[in-house]
Amino acid sequence: MIPPDATTFVLTDVHVMTTPGTVAPGQLHVAGRHLSGGPADPGVQVIGAGGAHAVPLLVDSALAHLPPARRRAYDLLPGNPATFALVRRPVTAAQVRAMLVVDPPDLLAVWVAGHLQAWHGKPTRAAGEDVADPAVRQKWVGTWQDPGRGLLQHLRPDGRYSETRGGRADAYTGRYWVHEDRITYLDDCGFWAFGQLLNDVLHHAGFVMRRH
Repeated sequence: MIPPDATTFVLTDVHVMTTPGTVAPGQLHVAGRHLSGGPADPGVQVIGAGGAHAVPLLVDSALAHLPPARRRAYDLLPGNPATFALVRRPVTAAQVRAMLVVDPPDLLAVWVAGHLQAWHGKPTRAAGEDVADPAVRQKWVGTWQDPGRGLLQHLRPDGRYSETRGGRADAYTGRYWVHEDRITYLDDCGFWAFGQLLNDVLHHAGFVMRRH
């Protein structure tokens, strides 16, 4: 696969998980920030996905805070944000709902609202670049806490994070990237993970975090 050189493109030969548990072979059309229904216009870049699996980036605890009418807002459907991971292996509905975790060799790409976050298991930009903007830094950087589960997640201005779990400092450490309402983590242990900021609450792996 080669990365798209435009914001509008089509992924072919892909298993699309439209919703958790609903998978079918087909195509995925990306038009800027959103998914489109196709057919693609002549001349649009076509990228063969080689049978990879396109899966939505869902965070169940965030979905639970949405009104029922908005709970399909992140399914891979036309008009929804182009926010998904492209994974070399099959992914179960339970893995998507609990929190997608992907080893770098298995991760082909991640898009957030049409913005390419990772390609072939590697980030597309340096850690800390996203939070150089003062408004983005104010929105994300700091310490987030889920007191009921003994978690403190420290998002540093250099694009590094560390987690204190059950009083144990640096239980997990790594790099992070943010775009719009999403955060993408690459842990030093060697896995990618994802989260969502909704109404000033950070949702990640079942944790529901507020500013400490």
